[in-house]
Amino acid sequence: MGLTRVPGLLFGGDYNPEQWPEQVWQEDVRLMAEAGVNIATVAVFSWSRLEPAPGVYEFGWLDRVLDLLHEHGIAADLATATATPPPWLIRRHPEVRPVDANGTRLEFGSRQGYCPSSPVFRDGTVRLARAMAERYGDHPALVMWHVGNEYADHTVECLCEESARHFRRWLEDRYGSLDGLNSAWGTSCWGQHYTDWTQLSPPRKAPGPVNPTQVLDWRRFCSDALLACFEAEREVLKEVTPDIPVTTNFMSILHHLDYWRWAAAEDFVSDDAYPDPADPTAHVKAALSYDLMRSLKQQPWLLLESAPGAVSWREVNVPKEPGVMRLHSLQALAHGSDGVMFFQWRQARYGPEKFHSAMLPHGGTDTRQWRETLALGADLRRLAEVAGSGTRAEVALVLDWESWWGLEAPESLPSDRLRLHRLLLSWYAPLHARGIAVDLTPPGRDLSAYRVVIAPNLYLCTAEQAANLAAFPGQLVVGPFSGVVDAADQVHDGGAPGPLREHLGLRVEEFWPIPDGGTQQVVTADGTRLTARTWSEWLAVDDAQVLARYLGGPLDGRPAVTRRGTATYLSCLPDDLTPVLDEVLAAAGLTGTDLPAGVEACRRGDFLFLLNYGAATATVSLPIAGTDLLTGRQLHGSVAIAPRDAVVLKPGALPKP
Repeated sequence: MGLTRVPGLLFGGDYNPEQWPEQVWQEDVRLMAEAGVNIATVAVFSWSRLEPAPGVYEFGWLDRVLDLLHEHGIAADLATATATPPPWLIRRHPEVRPVDANGTRLEFGSRQGYCPSSPVFRDGTVRLARAMAERYGDHPALVMWHVGNEYADHTVECLCEESARHFRRWLEDRYGSLDGLNSAWGTSCWGQHYTDWTQLSPPRKAPGPVNPTQVLDWRRFCSDALLACFEAEREVLKEVTPDIPVTTNFMSILHHLDYWRWAAAEDFVSDDAYPDPADPTAHVKAALSYDLMRSLKQQPWLLLESAPGAVSWREVNVPKEPGVMRLHSLQALAHGSDGVMFFQWRQARYGPEKFHSAMLPHGGTDTRQWRETLALGADLRRLAEVAGSGTRAEVALVLDWESWWGLEAPESLPSDRLRLHRLLLSWYAPLHARGIAVDLTPPGRDLSAYRVVIAPNLYLCTAEQAANLAAFPGQLVVGPFSGVVDAADQVHDGGAPGPLREHLGLRVEEFWPIPDGGTQQVVTADGTRLTARTWSEWLAVDDAQVLARYLGGPLDGRPAVTRRGTATYLSCLPDDLTPVLDEVLAAAGLTGTDLPAGVEACRRGDFLFLLNYGAATATVSLPIAGTDLLTGRQLHGSVAIAPRDAVVLKPGALPKP
């Protein structure tokens, strides 16, 4: 069974029929069927059309849309339509509008303009979700529910008084007492001791730096507050339509929301991904995001939005060159997606996204974009058997959102140059270049399936997390500025690496961030020189082997990279991690694949995806013989892959000559 009852791979996009005269709808569904579209996302921003006045519902137009889709064999990803509250709700209840850190209440006129803690907003979303479920729960087109849309895209937080009250309740649930909160927040610093819950507030604009634990708890709260909005609707949908899967679209590796917690509340993970065509490394960043999506529930996921061509929200919106839409789509499948969907089906004529590309562009069917849409639909039908297959990874990258929030707090850190996404990519990119499958994992998850676990940074590290990492029998790598604080953002006794000290066999005596424009040389035991540009540390080795030392500067001769047993620690981030990574992979018995530059190799189940992002034809040695599902060719030995082309190899014995 796949993500939905639709067989094979899902193919479609966001459909906004309310933006078009009804006579256009017939042409839409005819062209969808021609392209092989088997699912459409509908009603995402339709609250004001479905409920034009309080308790007054106008479902007729949506009835006709769903009936029309079903008549043409197209399923519906039906949104609950709650992504943007309607004008009547905002004007009757202006307190629903969010307030920023400066105390300004934001005006209506965009999308997602709501306070996540507003009971008026939540009650409205739940009522509409129930009305939608009761009306469409038995409709034959319905195969999945789409709650909200891109949570934390525009509205990350609200700092109004309603949010303050909600935050106080959340804090009371977390700490139980003011004594517990004062202890955790360290309020004896700067005279912040609280004597009544009403004295607490969100971290609004203040004269100087705000208590960092207050900020960390606020980040936790904001993620939970938005999650509660999703869960309130999900509860209603599951009550009325228990057999219809529920999801909401994530936004790749998003700082604001703890996707480990969010994914646990979904039936399956879906994601919106928009690799930048102007970025030559975009495919590596996309692969990292896709591997996160697969890892969140350790099962296939769905690419719910992507761009056929240019987007409309970058400063310069570069279109995708011929073949790139296909290549990006195949990459998502390679990393575990059970479909490829786009924003949007028909290109809008008005609004902020009128220049965002679509499967069916302004120019209609006599366009390159439409021809590529048709071709991709045909490719996905050829790849139908890929749906549902899994990926086995033997390397994992540790990603913890609470640690991320602490690491990138706005103030009070030794340096703000350590950015987690960059740290993740620094390790992921060389693994990706070798064709080594990678999972992402929270630090507390069972790690026994892996040979290598890499924590690029774990600024916040609890004793329980450290114990789980220390119990891992494979090769463990820990990056700089790790094990610094506990869950309350308080420095561990004895300093970093805190509860990881015994396992790593070292102490960090001083953090030594590198000033902008500066460098720190590092030399390995075999004389290889590396360069670090952001961070270094003064280490004291208790019980560890020194693999590399600092060269020059105030840290000259001091340990830079150490190893104790199967645990490696880097006190810096070299530009080139290859020497360290090669040693770790060799110790784990992993080698990877020798790939031409610009070629990605990714296994999904029995299928081998080979994708050429380069500008020249690449010849790739094949580890297996089989059939290219895209062309039907029988392949063995090696294959030449043209620029922006791909091979999806299904293993199997070749016929005898």
